Amino acid sequence: MSTDELSQPAGPHVDPITMLRTGEIEILGRMPWSSNATFLVTLRSGADEARAIYKPGRGERPLWDFPSGLFRREVAAYELSEAMGIGVVPPTVMRGEEAPAGPGSLQWFVDADFEQHYFTLHEQRPELHDQFRALAAFDILANNTDRKSGHCLLGPDDRIWAIDNGLCFAEEDKLRTVIWEFGGEEISEEVRAAAKRITDSVPETITDLLFPEEVAALVERACVFVDRGRFPVDRTGRRYPWPLV
Repeated sequence: MSTDELSQPAGPHVDPITMLRTGEIEILGRMPWSSNATFLVTLRSGADEARAIYKPGRGERPLWDFPSGLFRREVAAYELSEAMGIGVVPPTVMRGEEAPAGPGSLQWFVDADFEQHYFTLHEQRPELHDQFRALAAFDILANNTDRKSGHCLLGPDDRIWAIDNGLCFAEEDKLRTVIWEFGGEEISEEVRAAAKRITDSVPETITDLLFPEEVAALVERACVFVDRGRFPVDRTGRRYPWPLV
């Protein structure tokens, strides 16, 4: 794929959610280093064009600890981010049989500096730490099993985006993340309020995508996080994913 393909086309403003839901999908190529089928696609609607990442269910490798349909968890992760009010996951929707390889998730492509990732940004850009704190809270609530450093993208407006969220929402505690630098810190009122929104009510846009016991576990994690008031600490060193980046 060319450099031009790995960016959003220049042109008039396009509403991401509308484009994701209604745009015609054309596959450009498979993204490298992905264990499951992950495609860069072009979306077209009239004269408008955009890029997105398409993850069809039929391209998933079976896992012993997660049911099939990881693409639904990608969508649920976006909905959780929106419900918390932190906007850390790029717009993501579910497309059906009309998609080139059948039902799957479709996520807005982020124009990012791909030389940067969590470790470089945490070290070099302390002004981004509050965004990473919000992301850490999101991962705790979502029970993210695979938050690698390279899953943290820096957008052109210095906004942090979290991608590859399919391994989330298990009922059993499976948190594995590279973000442990804030362990033991008191959570801010803003982050506490974001988590509190989930203790109060889980939107149907999330519950419709998960098993009831996973929704109950999500609420419990949110309650524990709010009640403890501090970011958890990994005292074992075993809570990191592999590879790290």
